[in-house]
Amino acid sequence: MRSLCSTRSTSVCPRKAASRRCHLVVASATPAKPVSDGPKKDPFAEKTVYNDNWLDLLFIKLYSKKMADCLPASQGVHVPEQPVYDDFVRISNEIMRGRGSKEQRLVVRDVLNSLMPKEAPPVFRALFPPTKFSAEFNALIASLSFFWLVGASELKEEDVVVGPDGEKRRQRSVVHIKKCRYLEASGCVGMCVNMCKVPTQTYFTEEFGLPLTMNPNFEDLSCDMIFGQMPPPVHLDPVYTQPCFATQCALVGKGEGIAAPPPCPKVDTERSKTANATATAATASITQSA
Repeated sequence: MRSLCSTRSTSVCPRKAASRRCHLVVASATPAKPVSDGPKKDPFAEKTVYNDNWLDLLFIKLYSKKMADCLPASQGVHVPEQPVYDDFVRISNEIMRGRGSKEQRLVVRDVLNSLMPKEAPPVFRALFPPTKFSAEFNALIASLSFFWLVGASELKEEDVVVGPDGEKRRQRSVVHIKKCRYLEASGCVGMCVNMCKVPTQTYFTEEFGLPLTMNPNFEDLSCDMIFGQMPPPVHLDPVYTQPCFATQCALVGKGEGIAAPPPCPKVDTERSKTANATATAATASITQSA
């Protein structure tokens, strides 16, 4: 895998980029870096173009078919003979359609289980107990293996919280995804949280016994995968209150200048239902009193 990742030609890049298989197509002129108090840069203004090789396409096909197999035949999800990454994202959307956030996460967990033999979790636990070595080794593997899924990444050494009392340990177990391909392609906060972040964290932490925390940055579409660090409960995670992408999501209202935009309704569908029911009841009450 290392050799596959390290032999990519950089000739397709108009400038030196971190990824060896992608280049940036600038949709508009890129100004100088804005001052800190200026308007935030739209992370979708520059689209990353990927040149998937045969191995990337093989993984895309495998994951797409596994995801489609976990859906009922009545849903009629079609997987082309040679699927591309957009097909993978489309099938992710199909999983979200008609399902609550918890159901979405369970489907992804089923997909992950289907990709592994039944013996994998206990074998993994025996080989990789939650130690510094296990965290660093699996971070290294992740940084080399998932370019097709998340794009370019790099391994970093940072202070990682490894104890329930906040104890920290310096270890090279942080995979910094520079600009997540999945998040950029979907443009959806809810898809990031329920189809990637939460089920992946849960699978590693509960099935494999190796804690994993994923911290997406919705301002620049980067993400840190922190192996060895226990993830917080979803309702205490910063992503729980993350608003939709204003330039990408049809659910975002037209009004601008809102001090505190509401959280993405797809992150927690039950919360959204409760909020909608409360708002409807309040409106009905006002109407009756009038």
